[in-house]
Amino acid sequence: MTLHTKIAGYADPSLHAHGLYIGGQWEKGAGIPVLDPSTGEVLAEVADASVENALRAVDAAEAAASQWRQTPPRQRSEILRRWFELMSDRAEELATLISLENGKALADARGEVAYAAEFFRWYAEEATRIPGEYRHTPSGSHNILVDHEPIGISVLITPWNFPAAMATRKIGPALAAGCTVILKPASETPLTAYAMARLGQEAGVPAGVVNVVTTTNPGPVTNAVLADPRVRKLSFTGSTGVGRILLAEAAKSVVSCSMELGGNAPFVVFDDADLDAALDGAMVAKMRNAGEACTAANRFYVQAGIHDAFVEGLSKRMAGLKIGKGYDADTQCGPMITTKAVQKIDQLVSEAVRRGARATTGGAPLPGSGYFYPPTVLVDVPVDASIAHEEIFGPVAPVYRFESEEEAIRLANDTEYGLAAYVYTRDMKRAMRVGRGIETGMLGINRGLMSDPAAPFGGVKQSGLGREGGVTGILEFMEAKYYAIEL
Repeated sequence: MTLHTKIAGYADPSLHAHGLYIGGQWEKGAGIPVLDPSTGEVLAEVADASVENALRAVDAAEAAASQWRQTPPRQRSEILRRWFELMSDRAEELATLISLENGKALADARGEVAYAAEFFRWYAEEATRIPGEYRHTPSGSHNILVDHEPIGISVLITPWNFPAAMATRKIGPALAAGCTVILKPASETPLTAYAMARLGQEAGVPAGVVNVVTTTNPGPVTNAVLADPRVRKLSFTGSTGVGRILLAEAAKSVVSCSMELGGNAPFVVFDDADLDAALDGAMVAKMRNAGEACTAANRFYVQAGIHDAFVEGLSKRMAGLKIGKGYDADTQCGPMITTKAVQKIDQLVSEAVRRGARATTGGAPLPGSGYFYPPTVLVDVPVDASIAHEEIFGPVAPVYRFESEEEAIRLANDTEYGLAAYVYTRDMKRAMRVGRGIETGMLGINRGLMSDPAAPFGGVKQSGLGREGGVTGILEFMEAKYYAIEL
């Protein structure tokens, strides 16, 4: 008997493969196999939505929209709070489900569930604190009242790397603002999204407020939904390439867009940094979710005086990680999401090695079943190698040597992306100075983890538009309305 046949409760893949979730009803269907990256085996099949299915989800969202936007903020808050509590109650089962379909180590999956649930708790609180404004005009001619209203039906497109957190980071503020939504999760990891929908139903989310559709035909399905004049918001997390295509489609109907796109985060270590702290931070910034994160440290720039010691310490730590199936209790680094992902990582590493780079540990795909690539450290990497400019999305740490602060900033900015960056130094003036010099939306100073539901998450340049999380996140799902008042 395999592990998959022993699983019960919310961790059971078959429980969440009963069909599309539209208008509070489960519609039977199949067509999309969901694979276990640890073995390559099929876990379950989920429904493959057509354009017609997706447009019916818009119908359902429209039918629920008027009543939901008029629901008192406190009532919306209580539903989100209950959803948070249900996620917390079933945290271990949800973590197992994530590990099964995503491959991430159980420790990472548990962290994701806790992080994902916090978005519901945070926006349960923000739902009752939607801001407004009242003031006099400078001329004294009249008064200005500014209110915020729900933007309307919102399409939420989420990736496979954080199947719970990327959904709650969008659903939470949308529902708190008074919007109804259509969630399209990645076809690699749809089971978690359907599990979340079940919990939302249990928490009291009215029928049609949250709809979930999965499809192997994302282009036509998404285009049809964005062309529907009832849809007013698109919130997308994924690659910059796909984001550009969606922005072009959304422009045809002038749909408001929030885009959390690719990253190429620099991790800058100065000579005066605490070496152990820098290594601790490097392991978190690089190996969270086995490197399959948009905020993952992609380029390690280490000052010459500490470079060799950093490489030695990082290589030792990376080599010591336990590789295995995501749901095995002692696994520290699970598989990549697909064979294609392994091939891309291998191509980037192989090209760098051909051009003079050297692997101090790892450096080649692992044989056998599953989609495994070992934790890898590269040194002597040319700064113009592809791996320095493309998002790796895997457990590979290229280390580059630098001499001066100015050089570090120049190297850090040598990318089209600007999502996240990390700086390690004991000199806080330097940290702030370098932070201001790096073109990025988020900066970790002496810290390898920056994601927090209470903070505005997002980037600059080709890394996206808008912010998720924090006090600003709810405003992405609202429109400001100005009233000119003569008293």
